[in-house]
Amino acid sequence: MRFALAGIVVATVLAVAACSNEGGAVQSGSRVVRGASPEAGKAQIVRYGCGACHTIPGVKEAKGLVGPPLIHFGKRGTIAGFWSNTPDHLTDWIQDPQHMLPGNDMPTLGVTRNEARNITAYLESLQ
Repeated sequence: MRFALAGIVVATVLAVAACSNEGGAVQSGSRVVRGASPEAGKAQIVRYGCGACHTIPGVKEAKGLVGPPLIHFGKRGTIAGFWSNTPDHLTDWIQDPQHMLPGNDMPTLGVTRNEARNITAYLESLQ
């Protein structure tokens, strides 16, 4: 009986250790946005002027201080403090932030669904 209990405890400890990042293993955390292009997303970030409000790594023109900096965005847990950071939520937010949270500071810029998916792909790559 003791051996069975000890086996269960050891298996549990090993499973927990395998799921943690305590050992310093590289953790990507990135969520794939199928059919979207991070490179196109970066170009669309420039086109729509997102850098006027946000500091965005990898986008030279993006030095804004109005909105939050988007460094390590792919590791964040929430969007605007309300929605879980999933590709679908982020795409919805980028496409029409006023529909999701009326009166917030982020304007609806007319970003198409495909453009929003590309921007999402770029932001998700920011680890």
